[in-house]
Amino acid sequence: MVQTTTETMGDFQQLAHPYRRELLAHCYRMLGSVHDAEDLVQETYLRAWRAYDRFEGRSSLRTWLYRIATTACLTAIESRGRRPMPTGLGGPSTEPTGDLLERTEVPWLEPLPDVTVGADSTDGVDPATVVTSRESVRLALIAALQHLPPRQRAVLVLRDVLRWKAAEVADLLETSTAAVNSMLQRAHAQLERVSPSQDDAVETLTPQLQEQLNRYAAAFEAYDVDAIVREVTADAVWEMPPYAAWFRGPADIGTLIATACPAKAAGDLRLVPTTANGQPALAQYLRDADGVHRPFAVQVVTMTPAGISHIAQFFDVSLFPLFGLPDVLPASPVR
Repeated sequence: MVQTTTETMGDFQQLAHPYRRELLAHCYRMLGSVHDAEDLVQETYLRAWRAYDRFEGRSSLRTWLYRIATTACLTAIESRGRRPMPTGLGGPSTEPTGDLLERTEVPWLEPLPDVTVGADSTDGVDPATVVTSRESVRLALIAALQHLPPRQRAVLVLRDVLRWKAAEVADLLETSTAAVNSMLQRAHAQLERVSPSQDDAVETLTPQLQEQLNRYAAAFEAYDVDAIVREVTADAVWEMPPYAAWFRGPADIGTLIATACPAKAAGDLRLVPTTANGQPALAQYLRDADGVHRPFAVQVVTMTPAGISHIAQFFDVSLFPLFGLPDVLPASPVR
């Protein structure tokens, strides 16, 4: 008996749903945008459902979905281009008190909330798998991937992250195994040129590093600029799309915060800890004229044994719902 469309749809949803989160991470690696990645996952599932009656099982359903998602991402990249971070556009600024140029026309890289891909929990998950997943979405890696041509990007993600065989990648891209191996080699060489080593970035915060992060967050809430910069390393980097300038070192970072941050007094900012790209993150809420703290920015923090080495501050408040963060913070208790 031939299945009805409703029955086929039900079968497909049941079988395909478990792969949604990992497909979102895959599309994010390719596109550098969680919003675009969500759109492409939706498109992947729509394409797959429409073709499900022709799926012959020559590969696993998971592999088939990845093939559809990768093809959709490659098409999307052709029209949308790459998503840089400010550090990918030029050298650091030496004028932290100067006017900041907002580049709204640039499709900036976006952070990936861990909650959207399940990287915020290890319940019932192999710890080694979680570490691999977190490493594969680290902000520095995603920024570096944006420097690769689309097909090289796909080859590197499929070979190095998903561990596909060269022949499988060649079949997807309709090219030869030799061509895939050559693209992978060129991709590795390009990453070496554009991406500084992240080997010293810690995967799990020690109690000492967690306390340091807590001090850093508390310093923002107290609007104590000196205390903020005490927690960053001597060569720390601060960048904040959609502003093109970026800054290096505690002195320039401190001057930037003191002159450009709209907070001016203790209590103007409140911070909520979260995670993004497998890294610590801090959601900042700024006090409005009515006294209510509303979404302001999300910081993704890179920590090393020496301290905080990189701060990426994203002013896109449309990210807050993706993190599961509230629209406003409840009033602080009277102390």
